[in-house]
Amino acid sequence: MSGKASKNKGVTAPYWYEPGLGRIWLPYAQMKTATPPLAVTGTNGARITLADGRELIDGIASWWTACHGYNHPHIRAAVERQLAQMPHVMFGGLVHEPALTLADRLTATLTQDNLACDLDRVFFSDSGSVAVEVALKMAVQYWRNRGVKSRSRIVAFNGGYHGDTTGAMSVSDPEGSFHAAFRGLLPQQIVVDLPTDQASAAALAETLERHADEVAAIIVEPLVQGAGGMRFHAPRILETLRAIADRYELLLIFDEIFTGFGRTGQMFAFQEAAVLPDIVTLSKALTGGTLPLAATVARRKVFDAFWSDDPVQALMHGPTFMANALACAAANASLDLFEREPRLQQVAKISDALREGLEPCRKLHGVNDVRIKGAIGVVELDRINDLDALRRRFIAEGVFIRPFGNIVYLTPAFTIGEGDLNRLMDAIRRVLAER
Repeated sequence: MSGKASKNKGVTAPYWYEPGLGRIWLPYAQMKTATPPLAVTGTNGARITLADGRELIDGIASWWTACHGYNHPHIRAAVERQLAQMPHVMFGGLVHEPALTLADRLTATLTQDNLACDLDRVFFSDSGSVAVEVALKMAVQYWRNRGVKSRSRIVAFNGGYHGDTTGAMSVSDPEGSFHAAFRGLLPQQIVVDLPTDQASAAALAETLERHADEVAAIIVEPLVQGAGGMRFHAPRILETLRAIADRYELLLIFDEIFTGFGRTGQMFAFQEAAVLPDIVTLSKALTGGTLPLAATVARRKVFDAFWSDDPVQALMHGPTFMANALACAAANASLDLFEREPRLQQVAKISDALREGLEPCRKLHGVNDVRIKGAIGVVELDRINDLDALRRRFIAEGVFIRPFGNIVYLTPAFTIGEGDLNRLMDAIRRVLAER
């Protein structure tokens, strides 16, 4: 980037100008003061190549998506073949083989050996937030189709984060997420603490005693609350939520957009507990980080509530690029890699390495906690005074690590080499020791 200041269209320094750059609006950034973004010209494996010739080791796999590393040849070849045949066709009144195959494979992958799994209806969309919106609509309409119109609220949890669209924001942490500015816009859901101990479990039960006839579903990120702070909870919490949902006849939604596809050590986080959700949302690593795609998968009883001669009881949702053929081809290729290559074993090795490599951070000044779950490594600080400065410091170390809130974390590609992973952890130890 040239770093030149610009007064174009009333925007004054500090800003920057390159052709096109003065027209974009960056995510989660105060555009007046934001550090200029880095121009990228290529990616490969766990590496990002910048326009100025530098190469960064990516420690977060492009917001947790590139689980097989960038530019995996098997996924690329599948997309190229599909592009030559049919890049896209609408999914209204039409279907195609990549989507049908993917639906079959996803439902088979979600099956647990120790449970009779009937997560067998897949609704495709194009982003994780929309997958959550679809899940919420399914839950509310499930009750309305059964003649119960009062059940229109969702129970969600402090520390949770489910996306940036309106419904997804409403079930995210109302104080700790990015969504406080939209409070007046959002539906009023019931947000409580996760039932991690006897007191919080009792508080949840007491809340439901008062409001169960208003509630359609419970939504939770299983095992890890991701963008809310990389907070971990035990599998028994999912068992507790399943029991509570059954007691009050609520649907249980597991948001596996972050945790799905191996990130926590199992193919899906909920498979670590002997429970099934009624609805599960998937995205991010679904295509191996190549193309946008999401899925909302429902159990048979949910789908059956929509099975009717009455057109009003249909699920009225239909993204334009739903089940995009290119994205479905990429997702099928990604599932091939999970079947053919030792991804979960690689996650286990990464977990061991993170545990050893990040543990020394616990002794550093200002570190509150170090925690590891699968291929997720978290160093929680007492505070981060200047996020931009910390991010720039990591880039100077030759790594792309993007702290948020008060945490520095790693979610690398499962295929990352030992040397690159060590360099990421070395950078975290070195930079945090300077604080």
